[in-house]
Order: sequence, then structure tokens, then C-alpha cells
Amino acid sequence: GGPNFVAPPPRGLNQTWADDLAAIRDTSLEVARHEIAANATGPSARDPRVRAVLDSPDAVPRIAEAMDRAWHELVAADWPQLRAICERDVVHRVGVIGEHGWAATIESLHPGVTWRAGGIEIGFLRGGTVHLTGDGLLLIPSTIVGHIAAHMDDPWPRTLVYRARGTAALWGEQETAPRPDALTALVGRARARLLLALDAPASTSHLARSLAMAPGAVGDHLAILRGAGLLVRARSGRSVLYRRTPLGEALVGGSG
Repeated sequence: GGPNFVAPPPRGLNQTWADDLAAIRDTSLEVARHEIAANATGPSARDPRVRAVLDSPDAVPRIAEAMDRAWHELVAADWPQLRAICERDVVHRVGVIGEHGWAATIESLHPGVTWRAGGIEIGFLRGGTVHLTGDGLLLIPSTIVGHIAAHMDDPWPRTLVYRARGTAALWGEQETAPRPDALTALVGRARARLLLALDAPASTSHLARSLAMAPGAVGDHLAILRGAGLLVRARSGRSVLYRRTPLGEALVGGSG
């Protein structure tokens, strides 16, 4: 593990890196030193260069600056696409809750998660029983975790972090995603990508961000696919969501 102050607790979908960075910078030196002493115990923490930073009187702003540079150099360029995939997953899970209920939704997060006797059992995690006692459970989709992770210690809320739908296609994991060769030959690469991405309903903007495509081009392709009877659209709140028709499902199924 690491010091808690470098990973501010999640508060909602509108939380930004700027919010997290401000929370890190607001940490007092006393709190930071306490958490560093308790958690920074691995081999790297014994490196004299690392210790010079961790033990310095300006450790908090130096750590915050390093994390900000890492964010902009490693994550920022891809963040709109990563966020869109997670947002689409949230929309999908809300639909599963409405159609099938909480037990089915929880079990859909990962094959190792089951709803048993009013509780959630995670077969491959150790750590005993955690009682939620009315505090609720936060579900966070991620494009990074391989399976599922749990946060059960303060200051985070009780949390399950799970692999978001669409992550396999993002990282090019073709062993778990259908190969669209035949579909591409029929409708073209861009439209094939859109059809494959619509395993759950999505809006034009979410598709554009999650597939890193221009919104105008996505809109044009969706219109053509809809005109061909492969998609339908329906309003959901303030968004217009596209979904595959039975014909679209048949084409995608055949491509695999």
C-alpha cells in the first residue's frame, strides 16, 4: 500500500484530477508524515533519494508536483477515452439494476463475485467479513484493474473496483473480443467498430470518446447504420442512446 493522502476518496462522477490534486496539496505535513511512516515501508522507500523527499519539510508539495507531472505525461491524453468507457459502463449497470435487480448486477461484475444470503462473497479475496452497517457500497468501473479489487479501509468508502466493459477492445485484447474481419469487409472498419462497441446502448458522444473518433464522423456512421436497419435510437433522459437491432446483433454474432 501507500500513504492515503495521495489517493483521495472518490466522491462522484464529476470529480476531476484537479480536485484530487487540490486535496493532496491540502494535506498537512503532520498527517503526511504519519501516513508515510505507516505505509512507505517497501524497498524503494529506503532509497536515500526517496527518503530525502519523504523526510523533507516540503514533502507534500513535492509529491503533489510529481504526481501532477505523471498525470499529464502518462494519463491526460487518454483520459477522455478512459472516462467515456467508464461512463458507458455506469449507464449499462444502471440498466441491469432496473431490469434484473441488485443481486444480478453485483454478480455481473466478475465471475468470482456472488450474492449469497444477503451478502456479497468474493471468492479470491482474503480479509474476513466486512459489515457495511448502512454505509452503502460504492461500485467503481476501471480500465486498469484486471479482475476486481476491494477498498474496505478508511478514509475511502467501502468500495468494489471492477473491470469496465469495453476495456478489452481498448487494450487490443483480441482473445476476448470478437474479430470483426467479416463485418469490416461488409460495412467498413469504422462502422464495424461502432457496431461492436454497442454491446450496451450508448450516445454519440460516449461512442466518440471511448473509440477516439470524431463526433461528426460517429454521427454520420450511426445514421447510415440506422438507415440500414442495424441500429435503433431512443431518448433516455437528456441523451439519445443507440442500440443494435436483431439484424445488427446477427451481424455482430456472425463476425465472431
